[in-house]
Amino acid sequence: MQFEVNRADFYDTRAVTISTTSTPTETSPNELQLGQIRLTVERFALTTNNITYAVAGEMLDYWGFFPADEPGADGKRWGRIPAMGLGSVAESAHPDIAVGGRYFGFYPMATDVVIDATPYGNAFRDVGAHRAEHAATYTAFRDVTADVMFRPEQADEYLLLWGVFMTSFLVDDYLADNNFLDATQTLVTSASSKTSICLAQCLAQRDDHRCIGLTSERNRVFVENLGLYDEVFTYDEVDQLDPTVTSTLVDMAGNASVRSAVHTHFNDALKVSLTVGATHWQESGGGGTLPGPTPEFFFAPGQSAKRAGDWGQSELDARIARSFHRLSDTTDQWLTVEHRTGPDGVESVYRSLLDGDAEPETGYVVTMREDPPS
Repeated sequence: MQFEVNRADFYDTRAVTISTTSTPTETSPNELQLGQIRLTVERFALTTNNITYAVAGEMLDYWGFFPADEPGADGKRWGRIPAMGLGSVAESAHPDIAVGGRYFGFYPMATDVVIDATPYGNAFRDVGAHRAEHAATYTAFRDVTADVMFRPEQADEYLLLWGVFMTSFLVDDYLADNNFLDATQTLVTSASSKTSICLAQCLAQRDDHRCIGLTSERNRVFVENLGLYDEVFTYDEVDQLDPTVTSTLVDMAGNASVRSAVHTHFNDALKVSLTVGATHWQESGGGGTLPGPTPEFFFAPGQSAKRAGDWGQSELDARIARSFHRLSDTTDQWLTVEHRTGPDGVESVYRSLLDGDAEPETGYVVTMREDPPS
């Protein structure tokens, strides 16, 4: 069973039973080819980050992670939004990958998936032909029994935060690596989103650099109570900020009018404008030419590869682990996990996120199966 989205209309969805091979073939879906494994998808996190994957699906080929037949029999271009999840190897036709292992990685919103695998360290990568152009970060599966970041009692929190934390850690590191472009504060839009919270936690460790949260009036109290931002402003209060303070912008919202307001207010005092997310995906269009720096999309794998070269992979992993554990030690203070099951449960959470109705303190962990995750 797969959850699919019309790539031309994100509100048009369907749940279908089709071949679970990641590379469609004429072979029966129940027949594995040499080198393939079948993973049972246990559960996955569903957040506004998944909406960003849909919005950026064409530009960054998120639709290519688990390609659907194109077009479908109905003439529509259906897509499968990837999600960060946990799965286990239910069947293996690879001599070096055993049945039974439990792995974290990108999965389709599905009950199971077949991938072409190759061992990598103590886990494996998806090496299907359609994945050839994707960064290694996106194709790797991690053995959670050997992952120092994974705490079994916080499996849901790991699913909700690990992937977005990686992005936030690398945004923070990129800015610091470039001395914040000589700016003294960073503005973070969609300050209530989990990616923004992760970034604020990283920035809070930086001496002599301020972090300003921009959010809606609805989420203001929640953001203030996090205690991570030096100051919190609503979107219509941007003009109350001091426009002479040198600043960087990390845009998690993707709202053209908010981005324009920040650029116009700060002008040349804005040193860099990074686009990371699209929580306000419906307001992402327009804006025209902006004062100050040209907005640029932040590509996390690029900074990850740079730091792996600078420090070595093991040191990079150790730094990320220390920082992630600081965050996960606080989740009981601000994060409430809710579970949803079956196609209807996935659909209800997806639409809530699409409409921007989800409460910021809630994290949804879902499964396409009718039984809740254990």
